[in-house]
Parts: sequence; structure tokens; C-alpha cells
Amino acid sequence: MSSNHPDPMLKSRAELLFPTHLIPQLRDLRGEEWRELVDRVSALPETHPDSLAFVLMIVDLNECLKCHSRSYKYLRGCALCSTQLLHSFKGSDAELMQRYRKAQQQVWQRLQINADVNADELSIAA
Repeated sequence: MSSNHPDPMLKSRAELLFPTHLIPQLRDLRGEEWRELVDRVSALPETHPDSLAFVLMIVDLNECLKCHSRSYKYLRGCALCSTQLLHSFKGSDAELMQRYRKAQQQVWQRLQINADVNADELSIAA
């Protein structure tokens, strides 16, 4: 049976990791410090280290690396999954901020390692 309408499942957009375009939707789920963080990170390009740190924090908290196309979390989508995570998070906003700072350190360490490797490659090539 043919149809002019595409399969509704093909319309949904599967994300491999938490996408930056959803960050603003998380704004009002916690306290003032959280809102300020979301506002600041939302205004950054998705490739900015602080934006990457926010995504890394959410990926770690949500255990996104365990998500797959047949899981309940995947079927619900990143926005709903992250919303539920932040509503049910037992820690304080201060703990969330601590986790964000840890993710920032991880991103900056990785960037530094990559910068060192690239600098070595450039000196070898010269």
C-alpha cells in the first residue's frame, strides 16, 4: 500500500547525544543559579567549550551513552528525558553547578590535550 505521506517515524529526529538546541527548554526546571547558567550557555555557539560542558553534564547525568533506539528513554526523546531528570534530581542546584564545573574541566583538559597533540604534529611536519 503506497501513501503520499511519509512514515511518521521518519519525521522524528533521533539524537545521539543531548542537543544544544534543547538547552533553553531546561531553564525553569531548577532555581535561579540554574536559570542563569542556562541563559548564559544558551547564548553561546554550540561549539563553545561551556556549551560542550553543559551537554557533557546532561549526557553524564542522563546516561545518554546507554540510550538506544529501542529504549524507553530514546522513544520519549531528549527534551522529556532531560526534563524528568532535572525534576527528579535529588541533589541541590549547587551540586548541579559543581557537576557543570567538573564537565568544564573535562572539556578544557581535552582541548588542551588536543592542542598539545596538534602543536607536536605541526612541529614534526615543519
